[in-house]
Amino acid sequence: MKKLILAVFAMAVVFGFGVDSASAQMSNGNPMVGGAAMYKTKNIVENAVNSKDHTTLVAAVKAAGLVETLQGKGPFTVFAPTNAAFDMLPAGTVDTLVKPENKATLTKILTYHVVAGNMDAKKIMKAIKKGGGKAMLTTVSGGMLTATMSGKNVMVTDEKGNMATVTIANVKQSNGVIHVVDKVLMPN
Repeated sequence: MKKLILAVFAMAVVFGFGVDSASAQMSNGNPMVGGAAMYKTKNIVENAVNSKDHTTLVAAVKAAGLVETLQGKGPFTVFAPTNAAFDMLPAGTVDTLVKPENKATLTKILTYHVVAGNMDAKKIMKAIKKGGGKAMLTTVSGGMLTATMSGKNVMVTDEKGNMATVTIANVKQSNGVIHVVDKVLMPN
């Protein structure tokens, strides 16, 4: 049984977690996210603005005043929710959060999706294995995310118990790495 677990772990490291053939499309050697090539030479913001799947996230980052931070040296690991993930929030939530009077709340939610350091799939899976099946990740906002495996997918659970799946992993940036997730993660 232990050999089987190690073999599955090794296969997941080799192939990358949560990446199916449809989401791992490439353009001239660069991964595609939201119909746009993601370039290792560009920073998180420079790449994200080109993804049609992340327009809500980019608008929220701008509203929170985090553009300069996410263009900084880093490295950062960003669990980037898609537009569809934001659409799953209760009606009016995003419109309310981007209002100037809610900037502090929006900033807390967005920085809850960011972990300091360059945590690629291999490092996250190693931490999950070392943690006996789960890895506790401290976010830039000071909260905690819990990473676990479900089959070949990495799941990220927020402090409220909501679980997101990493749908595209290891989108390398000049200042870190993005892992696309299918839910918005919420801090306490």
